[in-house]
Amino acid sequence: MILRLRERTLDLSEPVLMGILNATPDSFSDEQRPKSVDELVARGGELVDAGAAIVDVGGESGRTDKEAVPVEQEAKRVLPLLERLAAEGVLVSVDTWRAPVAHRALDAGAAMINDVSGLADPALAEACAETGAALVITHTRTPPKTKAFPDYDDVVEDVAAFLDERVELARAHGVAEDGIVIDPGIDLAKTPADSIELLRSLPRLAERGLPLLLAVSRKDFVGALTGRPPNARDPGTLAAVGAALRGGARILRVHDVAGARDYLNVHLALENGAEHSLELAKGLRREVP
Repeated sequence: MILRLRERTLDLSEPVLMGILNATPDSFSDEQRPKSVDELVARGGELVDAGAAIVDVGGESGRTDKEAVPVEQEAKRVLPLLERLAAEGVLVSVDTWRAPVAHRALDAGAAMINDVSGLADPALAEACAETGAALVITHTRTPPKTKAFPDYDDVVEDVAAFLDERVELARAHGVAEDGIVIDPGIDLAKTPADSIELLRSLPRLAERGLPLLLAVSRKDFVGALTGRPPNARDPGTLAAVGAALRGGARILRVHDVAGARDYLNVHLALENGAEHSLELAKGLRREVP
């Protein structure tokens, strides 16, 4: 499975990691403070060094207890950071549901648009089609920045039908088959029980043959299961990552890239076997006094 991101391609024969880079002062899981561009660029480099194939930059928190920020403010947060990361050769995705921000991000070098609105504005698909950028289509039944829990007859069937419809919409607007990614939208317009049911049923979505992105990191359903606040949910997140891998996910969107990379390395070795030359480095046999 190959994903095309403008002039570049990403081999998804094995799962890859997408590192989360919040250019916001009010993310649900980060320190509640403004961050400088230099600080964010350094953090983006750390995510790549830790094993992220893609860095997902967001200029607006998904928190539903905060108002949507103006387009210009979102762009101001994202564009300087994006330009510097792209200049360093980083594959950058931009987490936005607004077409004006998407257009400007693509002009600045973004390789992917991660649309959490479920393609509420088809102009995002047109922007990706014009540039050859990849597009993530996410399931949700509520507008961005809105918290509601629809009463699904079958949440998995609803997600499947919605994604099929929106994928056809993206194709109709010119997005190439090898540039489409689908995301079931864990915790978006879903109760913790809905999110768990989706994770248990991922093969029904993965069978479509499109790359499946899972964003489970520090989500509410993990907090509901563990009774822990966002920054203490990484161990629980790894259990969800394991379910995502078994269900066919090819892109894993996470905060703790280093921890997820370790988990992925061990998972793949146990699933596929290890190289015969695999050895533990001498300096790693025991802790240094």
